Amino acid sequence: MDIDTSQPWGLAIDFAGRATLVEAGHTVHVNVTDTSLSDIIAPDSITGTYSPVNVTAQFSETGEEGAVLRGYGRVTVMPVGTDPVVPDQTAVQRAVAAALADFQAHTAAYVALCAAWTPDDGSGDGDDGSDTGGETDPTTGTDTGTGTDTDTGTDTGTDDSSGTDTGTDTTVDTATETTTETTNETTTDTTV
Repeated sequence: MDIDTSQPWGLAIDFAGRATLVEAGHTVHVNVTDTSLSDIIAPDSITGTYSPVNVTAQFSETGEEGAVLRGYGRVTVMPVGTDPVVPDQTAVQRAVAAALADFQAHTAAYVALCAAWTPDDGSGDGDDGSDTGGETDPTTGTDTGTGTDTDTGTDTGTDDSSGTDTGTDTTVDTATETTTETTNETTTDTTV
């Protein structure tokens, strides 16, 4: 960001301390405000010092399906002694740089999340549908490499007179990857 040396805060701001600029292709909204709750700029009646000034820069970018990434930066300019805050022409520049860095950090975190997330295919079987293999040979348990995983389950229990299932549910998931590695996983849930 280029600093306008003719302006006290490094860029032209309106009466409410707002400005808009374009940096690195983003429309950045800047706000310069003191932290007092008063409309009158005066020393605090208890501490005798003026309030600090916050310089914030923020922007957001939206994408498809409501995806939003934001960048936010804030710089606080403190008063010296009992004097009011002196405008700092680099404060806006530092706030904008912080907002851009925040945006880049959020973008990297979003990319990492998307890379780690494997969405379910909606079938309810927990398989994301990415197996391009075939059917499993029922006699050998070997995946022929042209279908999807198969899950089989049987309930070997019976209901007693109170309606409680006293048996066990056994689920066997047999799948073989194309590297001829066979996985036999048996899960037994006992319901009493």
